[in-house]
Amino acid sequence: MSISESAKQNLIVVSNRLPLSVKRAPDGSYQSSISSGGLVTSLSGLTKTTKFRWFGWPGLEVQKESEIEEVKRSLGEHDAYPIFLSDELAHDHYNGFSNQILWPSLHYQSGVIFKDGPWEAYRKVNELFADSVAEAANDGDLIWVHDYHLMLLPKLLRERLAKQGKKCPIGFSLHTPFPAADFWRALPVSKELLEGLLASNLVGFHTDEYKQNFIDSCGLVLGADTNIPNKIQYNGRLILTDKFIVGIDPQKFVDTKQESDVQNRIGQLKDRYKGIKVILGVDRLDYIKGLTQKLIGYETFLEQHPEWRGKVVLIQVAVPSREDVKEYKDLETEISTIVGKINGKYASPDSTPLIYLHRSIPFPELTALYSVADVCLLASTRDGMNLVSFEYVACQQENNGVLALSQFTGAASFMKDGALTFHPANPNEISEAVNTALTMPDDKRKANYQKLKDFIEYNTSGRWGETFVSTLSGCSAK
Repeated sequence: MSISESAKQNLIVVSNRLPLSVKRAPDGSYQSSISSGGLVTSLSGLTKTTKFRWFGWPGLEVQKESEIEEVKRSLGEHDAYPIFLSDELAHDHYNGFSNQILWPSLHYQSGVIFKDGPWEAYRKVNELFADSVAEAANDGDLIWVHDYHLMLLPKLLRERLAKQGKKCPIGFSLHTPFPAADFWRALPVSKELLEGLLASNLVGFHTDEYKQNFIDSCGLVLGADTNIPNKIQYNGRLILTDKFIVGIDPQKFVDTKQESDVQNRIGQLKDRYKGIKVILGVDRLDYIKGLTQKLIGYETFLEQHPEWRGKVVLIQVAVPSREDVKEYKDLETEISTIVGKINGKYASPDSTPLIYLHRSIPFPELTALYSVADVCLLASTRDGMNLVSFEYVACQQENNGVLALSQFTGAASFMKDGALTFHPANPNEISEAVNTALTMPDDKRKANYQKLKDFIEYNTSGRWGETFVSTLSGCSAK
């Protein structure tokens, strides 16, 4: 029996970027199309019981009133509502504070230089989001805010909703690590950010460690009462915190793998690497992904295990990221230098030990690469979860490939029984993990793989979304 539109619960989803692409057509009109990944996929299972509205920045500056209305019309067809920012404000918020100050702080990167200008931009953007969402919200709507770009938003929203006489349960999900309390308090605005989050009714994290770090920070920085497990008492309110394991849609990879073009590509890659063990790395080009550490570890492996030279290849995909930020430009230069050094030292006329792809890879090609790789090597120095590990497992039902995973990924908290884990800063540990993966007996590979497969098939993106919204709907709007 279907649920009528009037019986559905209303959910407002708020993220820095809308999950749509907006493009200007040749005739001057604007057209938008919804993406198929990320949060959209995570919430797809809720469509029968929930009515969504999406709020976020559309990714472009629009100044003319006529064009603003056109963008609103286009996005409105997908129940999406744009929050317009100038290019300068968007840059200062996203690059200036979110990614040059807050992102490194969340990932245990020291030496962050705090600046008032980017912080003011961050506050301003959060205020603009709060104005728009509070005005559009109806009494009783669920509001789900996402990620570190909007950590002030729950408090700003609660203030505005109260003035309008509206009561809405507010949930917040952080998709990065949350650092230990003593590290977090080194950020000059740590108090303001925590107070922003504690205006939520529910704050969700990917692991118990991140959740506990947040609770401890609230106690240390704010003096909040943290004696009740998984709850924080602050300013007369009781805030629930919990772990919600984010995942992927494994069936999407299974279905893509069966497409004829992908099967043909898998066959081509198997022929190309016949007799060669394939190690695959897929990462954004980001210093938290441990790419330099991974390459140094792989070089150590080639040094320590000469018997594998000419019989193994590392295919490293590094998807460009934040290319206008100096630190990321410098990282790309450093990685290219290490790649050249390894190939210069160990390549021969008959073989190349390392293939480096600094570009995005189409989904069908990525699925084929996942499918043929004997090992997936992920060396993040810190990572909220790392869903590449899930994606690799989803494509390995025939091969029972080995997952070699940094102990500092969120995924390692749950997948360590079926994966090989290592310290990413220790080249010898990476070398040993690679060698163990390549020499693992078939029965051990199969047993390990089954553990990983069971985990990703249970902890899907859909289950994550449904669990969070169900928990939030049970919260009081107070």
